[in-house]
Amino acid sequence: MTVRGDFKEPARPRPDLVIGREELFAGAREQLSGGGSVLVHGPAGIGKSTVLRALAAECAESARTVLRCSATESESHLPFLALADLLGLVVDEVSDRLPAPQRTALESALTGRGESTLQRDGLALRLAVLSVLRALAAQGPVLIVADDLQWLDPASAELLGFAARRLGEMPVRMLCAVRTDTEPRDQQHDRYLRASPPDTLAVRLNPLSRAQVAELLGHRGYTGLPRTTVRDIHRTSGGNPLFALELGRALAENPARPSPGEPLPVPTSLRALVLSRLEMLSAEARRTLLVASAGARPTLALLHAAGRENAEAETAHAASLGLLATERETPGIRFAHPMISAALYAEASAQDRRAAHAALSTAASDPIERARHLALATTGTDPQVAARLGEAAAAARDRGAPSVAAGLGLLAARHTPPETVPGPDERRLQAAEDALTAGESDLARDIAREVLRRVTAPAERVRAWMVVIDAAGHAMAEIDAVFPQALADAGEDPRLLALVRYQLAWRALLMEGEMAKAREEAAIAAQLAARAGDRPTELLALGFQAQMETLMGHADAPATIQRAMREPQDPRVACDHNGAGAARFRWLIMGDQLAEARTTITALLREVRRRGMVESEVHFLRGLAETELRSGHCGRALDLARESLRLARDTGIGEAATAMFTSLAEAAGGDVDRALALAREAVDRAEEDGDLVYLSRALGALGHAQLVAGDSLAVVQSLRRVRELEERLGVTDPARGRWHGDLAEALVRIGEPVEAQDVIDATRARALRLGRESVLAVLDRAEALVRAARGEQGPAIRQLTAAQDRLGKLGYGLEEARAAYALAGLRTHRPGPTSYDEATRLFRRCRALPWLRQVESASATGPAATATTPLAPAALDSLAATERQVAALVMEGATNREIAARLFISVKTVEATLTRVYRKLGIRSRVDIVRLAAGRRSG
Repeated sequence: MTVRGDFKEPARPRPDLVIGREELFAGAREQLSGGGSVLVHGPAGIGKSTVLRALAAECAESARTVLRCSATESESHLPFLALADLLGLVVDEVSDRLPAPQRTALESALTGRGESTLQRDGLALRLAVLSVLRALAAQGPVLIVADDLQWLDPASAELLGFAARRLGEMPVRMLCAVRTDTEPRDQQHDRYLRASPPDTLAVRLNPLSRAQVAELLGHRGYTGLPRTTVRDIHRTSGGNPLFALELGRALAENPARPSPGEPLPVPTSLRALVLSRLEMLSAEARRTLLVASAGARPTLALLHAAGRENAEAETAHAASLGLLATERETPGIRFAHPMISAALYAEASAQDRRAAHAALSTAASDPIERARHLALATTGTDPQVAARLGEAAAAARDRGAPSVAAGLGLLAARHTPPETVPGPDERRLQAAEDALTAGESDLARDIAREVLRRVTAPAERVRAWMVVIDAAGHAMAEIDAVFPQALADAGEDPRLLALVRYQLAWRALLMEGEMAKAREEAAIAAQLAARAGDRPTELLALGFQAQMETLMGHADAPATIQRAMREPQDPRVACDHNGAGAARFRWLIMGDQLAEARTTITALLREVRRRGMVESEVHFLRGLAETELRSGHCGRALDLARESLRLARDTGIGEAATAMFTSLAEAAGGDVDRALALAREAVDRAEEDGDLVYLSRALGALGHAQLVAGDSLAVVQSLRRVRELEERLGVTDPARGRWHGDLAEALVRIGEPVEAQDVIDATRARALRLGRESVLAVLDRAEALVRAARGEQGPAIRQLTAAQDRLGKLGYGLEEARAAYALAGLRTHRPGPTSYDEATRLFRRCRALPWLRQVESASATGPAATATTPLAPAALDSLAATERQVAALVMEGATNREIAARLFISVKTVEATLTRVYRKLGIRSRVDIVRLAAGRRSG
């Protein structure tokens, strides 16, 4: 099919186009825009045609002629069919330019009226196709779009390849797609590259991540799927977009959740797609593959133990058909794609499935696997099966596999008779708690809600309410009605009341923003738990109380931490992100004890990973990243923060908090635009959740990213809000957010040194009381800039030099580098590029890439040089009258408000005028105007 460049197809929204493909798509676009060609390849369903269409739609706008073909398997035997699709509508307009032999051979091939073949007219046909493309290219750029190259008829493929290799400098681009196997090491696309122009870029489309599959499903309208279901869709589909969407559609049509241990429903369309070769296997071979699909980690030894005597020959045959992948290095049996295993299992009858599980229940070497298979082979309730499953769940929990424990617990509940102890609902509640530990909050919440519909016992109801509350995370506004019900169910029981009051402490913090009230509720919870002999709850409450006291700068914080650290300890609470260990880490890092903080958080992270405590892992990854960032290890901090964000995205746990901290890491060592986007995401999420605590942190991250981006006005707007929020929250420890120096610096830059000094003085009083040495050093750095703005160059330089030295000794590498950077701008020695050498060295040591870019820019524009250069008369003459008046008042030290009052203009007009002054004088801020004035006076 041929399309003229002046024909515009109606625009179609493509929300799922670049999900997970942004980088590859950008690379392909750049290649095509530069006149090159692109070959997109990957397995069936991976999204090749979608990407091809999108790229073609963009590139068609710059092409005069677009030639298209899309081959199919059923038509691949018809010679010259693809050639007819490509050239059929354009050959007439250029045929008169072809030599007679070429024209005759081409017309015969395209119309089928003659007997043209490659064997008879090979050279003429090859030259004819090349001549047609050359003639079209003479009229304007040509774009060839060919999908499914693997189904091109051999004759068309040969002719197209001949022409492609000889295009030379002609303005002809090729955009093609071809199906290749799932194994990237199989370079099947090489032969198609050899039939493409020499500069062709091969773009392989890889599977989507779990988060990308979730985004794709959401864009296609399959919203509201539990994260555990999305996880199963991703695992079953192998990240293949087509398979994922088909599975999502099947679930949308049948929303009932699969039973524990059961796979996702596989629609008939996918079964036919992936199992088309299954009919070539014998019935016994299909049974062998069914056993393999039912096993967690199938091997030939396992299949033999399960009674499959001819497993070697049967699996070898399946591998030859492409159903199994050949594993040369391991004894394992792996399906070529997870969907083959899922479809094979879905295709089997319930009786055949139970038979496969029954065989595996005795063949598997792992007791956990044996118990699972026994359950799936058994129908109805059976107390012995339930007991074995309960033991297997406990073993999985001890191994650090809480997700497995949750699944086994649900199976145990299904097989537990109603009157036994523990009963079905008690097993379900344990499964819900295991799901919470594994980060499967939606599953935990659904189980707890189901239990609440049936049980009446206060202890079980309160336990279920606790799961519902914990599953909500920071979005407590969504479940606020739960608290009165939980209190009513708790009655006067101190153990149950302790659980509820602990959650009320979190409510006071997150929803009301009342740290003092949160501390009080935590203290009451600790007392109730101690009276009831519930040590785990007491430890959690004490840990929470200690964190509140630390943030409030309360004198009792060290004593509360000591109480929380006393024996006896509960092993799980000891490493919980709300436990005493986490409180101690926070105390250490706020107290500038970076080495000990790193040791503490590393040990906590190691333990929660061993236990499979996903929510705590997210928290502790952030904590370790924070420690590295404070130490000036920006690259390491960024890696850890991104790892934490991936885990948060996958599980839906702590996304706002993790986006907030990743923004700080990106601003320090990554990409400033990404830092801004993440901070805004964190602000939006915190505002949606009504979470005042993390709103203040998110705004602090946004202000910092804006500072690195050079938007001082935006910094002031964001950080003024933080100041107001923290006053309302009762946060008095400046080491919590460490935004104060950024606010003061930005205030200086917009001409508000009085407010900047006020921020510094108020913060310094609190930092002195709490002994926050690094905060004090940062405040000195900011105060030096205030002094410089007032023309006190000498004192400013001395204060900055001392601040840099103190920050270096405390181990705050990035803050030390920032002090060196500020100092370079104030130096009065001979200007030149070496002025920034120290800052460059320190930023490079930290791998602080955004700051390095600032230094490079400053070195190139020479702000250090302007610091001592007299303001030339010619420069002043370039200013308009109002601009000269404003600049003169700035030199006198007037603030923007004072200038506005004296000149009878608005503050916004002052700010806009200053922006023009900076641009005309080649400077960056009012501090530079003051320095220029000082240099002028000294000259």
